[in-house]
Amino acid sequence: MIRKTLRSGLIVLVLMLSSLSVDAAPERFNGAIENARLQGVLQLEGDLFHVQGLELDERRIWVTSVDQAHRKGYIHEFDRRTGKLLRRLDLTDGARYHPGGISMSRGSIWVPVAELRPNSSAVLVEIDADSLQIRRKIRVSDHLGCVAASDTVLVAGNWNSALLYVIDLNNNARVRTVPNTSMTSYQDMKFSGGQLVAAGSQSLWSGTVDWIEWPSMKRTRSLRAGAVGSVRPIGRGGPYTGEGMAIKGRDLYVVPEDGPSRLFHFRLDA
Repeated sequence: MIRKTLRSGLIVLVLMLSSLSVDAAPERFNGAIENARLQGVLQLEGDLFHVQGLELDERRIWVTSVDQAHRKGYIHEFDRRTGKLLRRLDLTDGARYHPGGISMSRGSIWVPVAELRPNSSAVLVEIDADSLQIRRKIRVSDHLGCVAASDTVLVAGNWNSALLYVIDLNNNARVRTVPNTSMTSYQDMKFSGGQLVAAGSQSLWSGTVDWIEWPSMKRTRSLRAGAVGSVRPIGRGGPYTGEGMAIKGRDLYVVPEDGPSRLFHFRLDA
């Protein structure tokens, strides 16, 4: 009787926990990216590992990736027309080998390179986009997983972007922090049209792309992201899911797969 009672109690407990987990889970979105249309897909030819960040201009595509097996981090440059690998730069900095989401401003690509653990350390690396030479480094006593760059300011997210670091480049790299009020763990972010645009995951299946007013840091728009077939543009569909996002006006680009990788181009509705 005691065993039967215990068994019944365990069943009730399991059912209660299952109900709570379902209620707490984010709503699954069955489309690719809300209010966006797929324009094309470009195969990226060359060795890529676990994809982290994406940036591009008219001629080139830059992707950061981490080779976890060998504790190495890289930025890779591709030809935007053909997708062929042009060159890559090793970003490994001692215990810091995890490059994150990247951003371009005034001819420089900014890359956070961090230890692969929370509450650790990172270095924000400024790289000349033409030569891939390192211009400067800014050290931060926390893991940083993504960065957005403007002419005078960097905004960087720590582990899962729970905190956003605001770094004033005109004031001796003065730093302040702002809590992230979104449920989304931002993985890549950019300044675009005077706002921050940040993308990341909310679950294994889905995530969001958010527009954040600058400098108030209030969200003004949020689009859900789901999957293109088995490919999840923003969600964390496993350890081999890429996380890169870039935006140019209404054109949104994602690299949702680790190597071999493809660049997906979406056009946002007005």
